[in-house]
Amino acid sequence: MMEGIRRYFWRALFVVIMAAGAWATYLRFWGGLGAATNLSDRFPWGIWIGFDVLCGVGLAAGGFTLAATVHIFNIKSFRPVVRPAILTAFLGYLLVVVALLFDLGHPYRIWHPIIMWNPRSVMFEVGWCVTLYTTVLFLEFLPVVLEKLKWHGALKVMKAATLPIIIAGVILSTLHQSSLGSLFLIMPNRLHPLWWTPLLPVLFFISAVATGLAMTIFESWHSSKAFGRQLEYGLVCRMTRVLAVITAVYLTLRFLDLSHRGALSTLNQPGFERWMFGLEIVLMAVPMLMFFREKTRQHPLAVYLGVVMWLLGFVTNRMNVSVTGLERSSGVHYFPKWSEIAVTLAIIAAGFAIFRLAAHYLPVFEEEHEEEETAPAGSGRIPTLEAARVPGD
Repeated sequence: MMEGIRRYFWRALFVVIMAAGAWATYLRFWGGLGAATNLSDRFPWGIWIGFDVLCGVGLAAGGFTLAATVHIFNIKSFRPVVRPAILTAFLGYLLVVVALLFDLGHPYRIWHPIIMWNPRSVMFEVGWCVTLYTTVLFLEFLPVVLEKLKWHGALKVMKAATLPIIIAGVILSTLHQSSLGSLFLIMPNRLHPLWWTPLLPVLFFISAVATGLAMTIFESWHSSKAFGRQLEYGLVCRMTRVLAVITAVYLTLRFLDLSHRGALSTLNQPGFERWMFGLEIVLMAVPMLMFFREKTRQHPLAVYLGVVMWLLGFVTNRMNVSVTGLERSSGVHYFPKWSEIAVTLAIIAAGFAIFRLAAHYLPVFEEEHEEEETAPAGSGRIPTLEAARVPGD
């Protein structure tokens, strides 16, 4: 009974979100950016860039992180989570392109960088890398489709080309994940000192790698519940340890940089920037401390809550860089219009729905016998989330 009510609720919510998104889409393309957003010449980037693009690209970083782990570093124990991570990344990048179509003043010109080159532009480099990497993700995911269609000849060819494709994907991801931070290097006098730093490209890349791991854990948790599959909890525990180390490196670099530039003194200045900075640090530091404790890693619910908290910290950081840190210098207080929020929610909902359909009709998850062959003894695989416990808990 409760299961049916829950299913009806989520389906009804999905319909409402998509309907609101459809109406907001009409307003955007019929009335223009002015009718559908609270953007202006003084503040031209809002949540469609800050969240849909900057966060979307980072949240899709699990594709290159896990693909490199398995195929380049040859850590085969992570093989069961590679396909879902690649699907998540592929959908993420496709939806980033959709979001760009909403934000561009002339969306029908989105193809112009392909033939109108400006190699001195960071945005040109990001555009090309995103385009190429989306193509690479398509090629990485293509074997799943070929396996479903039983096109064994084509599948054999794609598997032979896997390593070069993965290497190309890692190179392209490294370039544009860091270049997203480079976009803000040209505004040292506009971006708040708490977020502007010459290390922005490095910090963007490191946080993207960590977010890729966090999103893989998040996706594994929900896939286990939605499809009744085994949760690779042994792998989850290993990823949380790595996530804690990467977060420690990230936060150490942040504070060393802030101290070196003397930007920590701005925390004594009035304004909401210091509170937003504190929020992002807390949302990242608390999960890091949690994941360093073995007892915490033995409790799946604590791990899940820590991952959600870390993802919220990542989103807060990207929104601070793209919105909060620019408001004071622009003299504008930006809050998104309902239609901006509706479009963003519709894009997120569409991503979840497409992932569910793909996972239902395609062999996104490794076959059970393949998982058993690749999973090491004592890997901690468990059948349900409710019963998830590590031996010795």
